[in-house]
Amino acid sequence: MRIAVCSGSFDPITVGHLDLVERAAVLFDEVIVCVLVNGEKRYLFTLEERLELARGAIAHIPNARAESCGGLLADFARERGAQVLIKGARTGVDFDWELQMAQINRSLWPRLDTLILPARPEHLHISSTMVRELIKHQQNLDGCMPAGALAVLNRIKKGKGEGNGK
Repeated sequence: MRIAVCSGSFDPITVGHLDLVERAAVLFDEVIVCVLVNGEKRYLFTLEERLELARGAIAHIPNARAESCGGLLADFARERGAQVLIKGARTGVDFDWELQMAQINRSLWPRLDTLILPARPEHLHISSTMVRELIKHQQNLDGCMPAGALAVLNRIKKGKGEGNGK
């Protein structure tokens, strides 16, 4: 079985992230969306909320599932039998960063490869940082977040007493 891991903080998951998962799901038997925990980052959403958003976004992909990882990504991949990490690049800066990370992960587990997929042109401007700003200013998120994640986001906002608008 060919297993791939698509990792990120997904704070929150965007249409660009979903595009990577959908593309990977065609290439691999199983895709694990790995929601990373980085103690040095400040998140808008809790780990549980980020997992719920990711699960909502990928619900329509039968060979994808979401899990969390608080340790090394290479260890996570090895423990699940994954051979490939899927990463996206919007710019050359993204590519350079992902290339460095690929080398580090491969040094930690020599059987682990990284597949860097270029972002589609329509997603080049979309980032989790931008989406967080839109959320903070109560702007429309259509076209920025997957529909399944938007439904989850509305439930999260209702639970926090922030209404149900996008």
